[in-house]
Amino acid sequence: MPQRPLRLFSLNASRTAALAVSAAALLLAACAGGPPPRQGSSVPRAPGKPMIDPSAGLEEISIQAMSLVGTPYRYGGNTPDSGFDCSGLVRYVVQRAANVNLPRTTEQMGQRGSSLDRSQVASGDLVFFNTTGRANSHVGIYVGQNRFVHAPATGGTVRLEDMGKSYWASRYNGARRVVAASNLPMTPAPAPEAPPPAPAPTQEDDDPIAAFARQ
Repeated sequence: MPQRPLRLFSLNASRTAALAVSAAALLLAACAGGPPPRQGSSVPRAPGKPMIDPSAGLEEISIQAMSLVGTPYRYGGNTPDSGFDCSGLVRYVVQRAANVNLPRTTEQMGQRGSSLDRSQVASGDLVFFNTTGRANSHVGIYVGQNRFVHAPATGGTVRLEDMGKSYWASRYNGARRVVAASNLPMTPAPAPEAPPPAPAPTQEDDDPIAAFARQ
């Protein structure tokens, strides 16, 4: 009879030791790894290339054109100081904004770039009109919202015009994109030096719509 308490003590000690070992094992297992990933968490991505607005360059052309509104018209003129005729204005703006050298006459400009449907015309594109009975006898720069900037005729100034007016709507000849936006830098090209000399256009190379310009 005196051995029974000792035997109970040994049994209890064994159970306590076994529980301690199990608890230690569970603790080690819990510390072995981090918490499971949250649902919906994402791995950080390396920064990609910045998005480029494909219209940025063409918009610069329209901005440059708008800045010249009010410049006096002068037949054969091709700078702000001397004044502009229609093709001189377009040539100056496109060269300054996009560093693209266009021909001097409206007829030659009408052969550059790609032809556009009316629904495709965007800011910076060239719009052509038949104002003398000859195709592409007048040119301007489309600036959006059915408007364009052009140098009309002697006695006028560079002005913003509504293409919806019956005069222009009935004489609209088409539009062309002479600058590819994908080839333009993100920042405007620096202002070039004076444009290379170009021969003065003949009378039929520009538009003499003076009567309309004075309205």
